[in-house]
Amino acid sequence: MTHVLDRPAWNALASVHASLAEGSPLARRYPPSIVPFAAAADDTPESLEALASLASGPEVLALVEARPIIVPPELETVLEASLVQMIAKNPFERLDDARIELLGENDAEDMLALATLTKPGPFTLRAQQLGKFWGIRMHGRLVAMAGQRMRQPGFAELSGLCTHPDFQGQGLGKIMLRFVAGEISASGDTVYLHSYSSNVGAIALYRAIGFTVRSDMHFRLVRRAGQP
Repeated sequence: MTHVLDRPAWNALASVHASLAEGSPLARRYPPSIVPFAAAADDTPESLEALASLASGPEVLALVEARPIIVPPELETVLEASLVQMIAKNPFERLDDARIELLGENDAEDMLALATLTKPGPFTLRAQQLGKFWGIRMHGRLVAMAGQRMRQPGFAELSGLCTHPDFQGQGLGKIMLRFVAGEISASGDTVYLHSYSSNVGAIALYRAIGFTVRSDMHFRLVRRAGQP
């Protein structure tokens, strides 16, 4: 039996994030201005053709699945990687830290700048449409942040975790991780996250604070074949 998190994008777009979904019952995607995640309903030729039709021009679709990903012939792979999906073993306690503030629309450009610098994963100016984000500012600069991305009934993905290189080594990433995990747990959802399998340091940190590997995951960035 498959788990709802085996197909996180499809199950988010078919439930909690259905209001954001573009596409049809055969394939869905988030608006590209928010995040590039997409998924076909299944591996039938009709669903794969519908998935391919969601990509236009040079834009990419991000696919993440527990099972091997079948790419329709109309699309080509730009990036392929192995991920691990980790889930909280127990609910996290809420963390009280006066430095942490809820981020809003006025912070969007600073958030994008920090994400562009540190590359925590796909991030856009409209990322806050997916869920709340929090951050730490020092001397007026946004130096650390984390928030929520895909959501399914009973689950919320912790994402966008990053720390400015000038402020790394001060434990800010761990603080943001624990804080956002606590906020998700307080809402009644179970926290999960994704990490590149090669990022052994991050995986060790996640294990140390209460996450366990739930599944290996496949990840691909794809686009229309023949794009420059």
